[in-house]
Amino acid sequence: MLQSLTQSPSEPQFVQNPYQFYRTARKAGDLFLWTDYDRVSAVSHQAVSAILRDRNWGREIPSEFRQASPEHLEPFMQLERNSMLEMDPPDHTRLRGLVNRAFTSRRVNSLEPEIKRIAECLATGHESQTIELQRSFAEQLPVMVISSLLGVPEEMCGQLLSWSHDMVAMYQANRDLPKELQAAKSAGEFAAFVREQIERKRAEPANDLISDLITAEDEHGRLTSNEMVSTCILLLNAGHEATAYSIGNGIKAIVESGQDPADLLSPARRDATVEEILRFDPPLHIFERHAKRDQSLFGQRFSRGDTVSVLLAAANRDPNVFRSPDDFIPGRTVAGHTSFGAGIHFCVGAPLARLELAVGLSTLFEVHPQLSLTEAPRYADRYHFHGLEELWVSLGNRPTN
Repeated sequence: MLQSLTQSPSEPQFVQNPYQFYRTARKAGDLFLWTDYDRVSAVSHQAVSAILRDRNWGREIPSEFRQASPEHLEPFMQLERNSMLEMDPPDHTRLRGLVNRAFTSRRVNSLEPEIKRIAECLATGHESQTIELQRSFAEQLPVMVISSLLGVPEEMCGQLLSWSHDMVAMYQANRDLPKELQAAKSAGEFAAFVREQIERKRAEPANDLISDLITAEDEHGRLTSNEMVSTCILLLNAGHEATAYSIGNGIKAIVESGQDPADLLSPARRDATVEEILRFDPPLHIFERHAKRDQSLFGQRFSRGDTVSVLLAAANRDPNVFRSPDDFIPGRTVAGHTSFGAGIHFCVGAPLARLELAVGLSTLFEVHPQLSLTEAPRYADRYHFHGLEELWVSLGNRPTN
């Protein structure tokens, strides 16, 4: 019988350490009922991976179960309806294919010098030896990189962050009416800005992702104006929001581990260190899937239209897959974390996020090899995201030439 567990996602102890609850939930089996959400949740690596890859589970709610959204959310919902994150095949296949044609590995890899330049600028020039890194470094690096990739003016980064934070609040457990109203307002403003950028790139194409998406639309005739807007906003939001949390969580994990950052982030080890950061303390903890047909899964019956939460971060701490899962062990031989999802919705921006983590963290610790925490970092009450509110550090003695 399915076990029921209760845990408020806004309870302070849970916000700071959700992994203790995940350990308890895992003892109930692959699935349990999370009463606070009134929803079955997949907690084991086996169950999370299976549901993410199973075409019988999708992102789209079957049409007969869809409910009209409140009128005040329409600007936000218009973007959601045209987002490939919310689509299943065939629409997802078409849109993802167009994005992949523009968002190539060559384009991502070519960003490494720019990522290093931005990281060096953000890491240097501080008047004080004690600084806050979550907002001044971890948040700034990804939004500046994704803006450069898309061809959005760098001076807009602050506004993009504000719009993005407002919209992402829609996915948080503490969402309320004021946050919904602000999200809708920001979604409308964000969409209007992106439409202006698209029209500017139509008139004057450049070497950027928006121009390439326009070309893909012209060549294939399958990317509508609304899809263009939603795709650009998705790339801007997803391209920096989760990565910003990963950078902050990564700095915390490295420093608290007591291991030598120069060794962990050396060319030979940095990729393995990035993977362990993503496994150990990922930025996104829950994703949803909807049953497309009646079915049985891990001994539980589901009907078409049922919703399951997949607990990505819980899967990453499954002791049946990862040895000493609660320890930060860069270079562990077992791969297969679920931080980027799996299956057809595997994160399209994963290569860029990995590169930003590798280059950004390497650069930060090159500039400040003696970086240390000045106070215990605290996570923000933003579940389903898991990222630091602030990250206060001492830069230590400046390296001598």
